[in-house]
Amino acid sequence: MNDSDHVLIVDDDRGIRELLATYLEKEGMRTSLAANGREMRAALEAATPDLVVLDLMLPGEDGLILCRELRAGRHRHVPVLMLTARGDEVDRIIGLEMGADDYLAKPFGVRELLARIRAVLRRTRMLPPNIQVTESAQLIGFGDWRLDTTHRHLLDANGIMVDLSGAEYRLLRVFLDHPQRVLTRDQLMNLTQGRNADIYDRSIDLLVSRLRQRLGDGAREPRYIKTLRNEGYVFSSAVTLLADPP
Repeated sequence: MNDSDHVLIVDDDRGIRELLATYLEKEGMRTSLAANGREMRAALEAATPDLVVLDLMLPGEDGLILCRELRAGRHRHVPVLMLTARGDEVDRIIGLEMGADDYLAKPFGVRELLARIRAVLRRTRMLPPNIQVTESAQLIGFGDWRLDTTHRHLLDANGIMVDLSGAEYRLLRVFLDHPQRVLTRDQLMNLTQGRNADIYDRSIDLLVSRLRQRLGDGAREPRYIKTLRNEGYVFSSAVTLLADPP
């Protein structure tokens, strides 16, 4: 891990911003601070961070709006760790679907935040363990679909583009990197979000359902993602690397 990782902290609470900045800088990281969307954009223009810590409950443009904006622009590959004062599962799911890489509910300990930041950075920089996409192979083919790993969208058999949320893209990449292998909910949670699922966390099941909808994959007779009772999920389609764009 680079000891000068740059973290942009976006939170309207000045005390929280300064507390997190002080702690992260003691751990060898560089920080930039922003209280709202306008200041976040200015900070991004000044220097692209390695990760954004983004509060969900911001006045005006909230964290969901700003996360979606990040994912749609030139900083779309910068990982986002979202902070929320609410433990509602719906908030967590919406945040992940908007493109957040992980979330942390307030109140939290600064050590836990640091661990989450390091886990997200490590996961972001890690090459897939099985299939490694190179500059000459930016498309992954499976069934009637192709995944463009550069722009993070799907192409159907007719070349029509289907956008994916950040969470959907990460989940699909995990499946494509591990085809024909049974993956438990804990494994999927760890590979996509860097942590284990708790007994009440159904976010992976909901994301699988949404990804199936994107792929036109029926739950009763799935072509791509099959459910194995009491075991997990398996991506059953053959996967190939395609060197040339469509």
